[in-house]
Order: sequence, then C-alpha cells, then structure tokens
Amino acid sequence: MNFDWRAAWDSVPRLLDGMLVALQATVLGYLIALVLGLVFALLRRSQQPWVRMPVAVVVEFIRSTPLLVQLFFLFFVLPTIGIEFSPLATGAIGLGVHYATYTSEVYRAGIDGVPPGQWEAATALNLSRRRTWTAVILPQAVPRVVPALANYVIAMFKDTPQLTAITVLEGLSVARSLGAETFRYLEPFTLVGIMYLTMALVMAWLARIVERRFGRVRAV
Repeated sequence: MNFDWRAAWDSVPRLLDGMLVALQATVLGYLIALVLGLVFALLRRSQQPWVRMPVAVVVEFIRSTPLLVQLFFLFFVLPTIGIEFSPLATGAIGLGVHYATYTSEVYRAGIDGVPPGQWEAATALNLSRRRTWTAVILPQAVPRVVPALANYVIAMFKDTPQLTAITVLEGLSVARSLGAETFRYLEPFTLVGIMYLTMALVMAWLARIVERRFGRVRAV
C-alpha cells in the first residue's frame, strides 16, 4: 500500500483532537496519582496497624493487577452498583489510581531519605505530628523525589491507548475509526505513532529539565 499524503493530511485534525483527549486523561490522571500517592505513603507510615495494613494490601493489589483489568472494572462493574462516570473521567481515575501505587513508593523513599536528626529535632522542639510532617519532613522529602515523579507522567501518557477499551476517543481510537471509515490504516496509524513519539519526547525533555533543577537543589 502506498502512503497517501492527502489522506494523511485529512486525518490530522481528528488525530489531534484524539491526542488532546490523551493529554487531558494524562494530566487529570497524573494529578490524581500525585495526591493519592502521597496519601497512600502517609497512611502506610501510620502507627495504627488497622490503617497501615489495609492500605498496604490495597496498594500491592493494584500494583499486581493489569491496568486494563482495572479500567474494565471501573467502566463496566461500578455502574452496576450506581457509580458511573464519563469514559474520560473513568480513564483518568483508572490511570491515577494505578499510578498512585507507584508514586506512593517514590514518596516513601523520599520520606525514608530524610535524616533521622530531622525527626529528633522536631521532637525536641515539641512540634505536633501534623506540624512535623508539613513543616519539616515533607518539604525535604518531596523535592528529593520530584525527578522520579516527573518520569511517571511519560509512562502514564504511553498507557493512554489502553483507554480505547473503555470507548475513550484518544489518538489510537481515532486512528482505528479513520481506518474503518476509509479502509486505509497506514496513514492514520503512522501519524498517530509519530504524534505519540513526539509528545513523549517533549515530556522526556521537560523531565530532564526538572531532574537537573532539583538535582542542583539537592546538591546545595
């Protein structure tokens, strides 16, 4: 099959709309992963076993099951009990919860990296537990792990094609739809692959900038 440049050009607007949806799912999912991952990390350090153990089980269960299975559960099972979201919201939640289990481990590594003397100093100053976390520990732990957290946005973006399974019209879904309409799959799939590659490279470049920036902060 010869590459038809006109057909390729005609497919660009719809493919760009699909890539915008993929970016929206990535951004929303990433915000969920950052916040929920920190919550998981803090709960797993709770002194209460009835809090720490269930959270650890949930985190390990989510980490050990495929993202696609989780997406199917959110999209097809939850509506049967009255919990229903739009396909895009479901995809963002699925991505966010899945990657929150990974970001929680990154946060935990950053917290463990805080020198023990900082905890002792907070105790000596008679700071409350909440004040210790917000004013002493987290301001030191989070900057340490920002580069690692930045890399997860790339992995999440590359997982957005899985959202096609729950009818989210991201780039891959649009490419398949265009192929079904025109019976030409070469052009849309080639272009969507280039678009994913380009956006992933831009994200990787931004992640390296973040890594250099926070690497200098740690060095100082």
